[in-house]
Amino acid sequence: MAPQTRGNSFPRVVIERDNDSEESSSDEEMENEDVEETEDENEDEVEEATSEVKIEVDAGVAKKLQKSPINISLKKVCKVCKRTGHEAGFKGATYIDCPMKPCFLCKLPGHTTIACPHRVATEYGVIPASHKRTHNSLEYVLERQLRPKIPKIKPAFVIPDEVNCAVVRYHSRRVTCLEFHPTNNNILLSGDKKGQLGVWDFEKVHEKTVYGNIHSCILNHMKFNPRNDGTVYGASSDGTVSCIDLETGISSSLMNLNPNGWQGGKTWRMLYGLDINSDKGLVLVADNFGYMYSVDMRSNSKVGEAVLIHKKGSKVVGLHCNPLQPDLLLSCGNDHFARIWDMRRVEARTSLYELSHKRVVNSAYFSPSGSKILTTSQDNRLRIWDSIFGNLDSPSREIVHSHDFSRHLTPFRAEWDPKDPSESLVVIGRYISENYDGVALHPIDFIDISTGQLAAEVMDPNITTISPVNKLHPRDDVLASGNSRSIFIWRPKEKSELVRPREEKKIIICGRSEKKSSSKKFKGESDDSDDDNTFSKAKGKNLKYKKNSKSNSWTRKTKR
Repeated sequence: MAPQTRGNSFPRVVIERDNDSEESSSDEEMENEDVEETEDENEDEVEEATSEVKIEVDAGVAKKLQKSPINISLKKVCKVCKRTGHEAGFKGATYIDCPMKPCFLCKLPGHTTIACPHRVATEYGVIPASHKRTHNSLEYVLERQLRPKIPKIKPAFVIPDEVNCAVVRYHSRRVTCLEFHPTNNNILLSGDKKGQLGVWDFEKVHEKTVYGNIHSCILNHMKFNPRNDGTVYGASSDGTVSCIDLETGISSSLMNLNPNGWQGGKTWRMLYGLDINSDKGLVLVADNFGYMYSVDMRSNSKVGEAVLIHKKGSKVVGLHCNPLQPDLLLSCGNDHFARIWDMRRVEARTSLYELSHKRVVNSAYFSPSGSKILTTSQDNRLRIWDSIFGNLDSPSREIVHSHDFSRHLTPFRAEWDPKDPSESLVVIGRYISENYDGVALHPIDFIDISTGQLAAEVMDPNITTISPVNKLHPRDDVLASGNSRSIFIWRPKEKSELVRPREEKKIIICGRSEKKSSSKKFKGESDDSDDDNTFSKAKGKNLKYKKNSKSNSWTRKTKR
């Protein structure tokens, strides 16, 4: 019997390499040539030996014995376009552009994200607001009625730029919404992806409660009852509207769009937008099919029929009633539109105005006086309409800002500063990270929408996660931010030093992971963690850290 080699039974392996980065040396080539010669000699010997014996094999068996070669590619693959030959995406704290795609920030070709003029200066290409506030006498009268206390001199912005206290891993899933108490300045409410509701007294720090029996999934929006500050309404992706008693944690379902339970994704209704019309005593909610529903606050029951306010099958993510004229309703959704409605006559295709956008609209809000409109879209644009009585065909200004990401994050929403009398300061988290001393940080941006300038960007070296949920206090100079499962309270640095000289900041770490808190960096936690044990009903552990040069917050302010 002729000898047989085992090499014939294995498939041939083909390794592809990059010519630029992995070229073989001349010595290795010589060695490979020698090996190939010896292999050729062995193959000749085997052929001579096997020629003496003839083995008849069926055609089907012969095909099975012939194995296709295995291709192993060691070439660089782009994470953006999935092509070989180049790399792109985030590499540490630096974003590398894909040559096959436009700029990641402004979505325009011709330059990289690092060199994008909008990243260098947010006011690039923005036309500042005119000093002339109105263009006709009627518009002047209407605006003076809505904004009777317009300051003659624009006041200086007060920026909360230092972390005062925090609860790390407060929720078991990522934070989805925040709301300050209307009368108690120290109470902050927070909802999470699991449907839980958190109540935290951030002045006493350790006094916190999480109610876990409110909803079965994401708590998207919540609003306080204007007639009873002890109750709050919530809209959830489980299709229910709840009324929660904050003192007892008992919730009652006012409306359930899925009474028969899960019947498939095509019929499952989820509630996203929520607001309250105080004049009519209605809780307004909108679902993922484009419909809006009304719930009577007195009878706690659904009234009227559902109204199609956006494209059928599209998600309505936001509702906001005008603060001074509640009959004016502003809605936004996934059909790339924000619409203004008259609540006295709401029917399909009867909107007063349609504000067009290029991509999905994450949020749309009236200003505190009700005369301006601010929208956040996933095309990395903030759009501002200076007057609801003026031309609404096109926005007054478009500001390029990095917030185009919402797959595993709560969508970014720019919100007004309710204390700013000039109605020009908004706050929003940033997606693209910045390299600060070798650390990738995601700042929280304060933007002057009248000029497009970046008023301030605040960050803390211990916070390396993204801050998509941000809420400014309606009365105090306080900012609450939701980072993954944690909540942070920011105050102005000058004010905190005057009120609490040489006092150590308090950080509470919840859950079993507090043993790993020696590094004092709030990173590495998953936004979509399903670990229920990370939430502890106990008061938690108070972690104090002293102020030093390494742990101080970084703030950049522009001259105004």
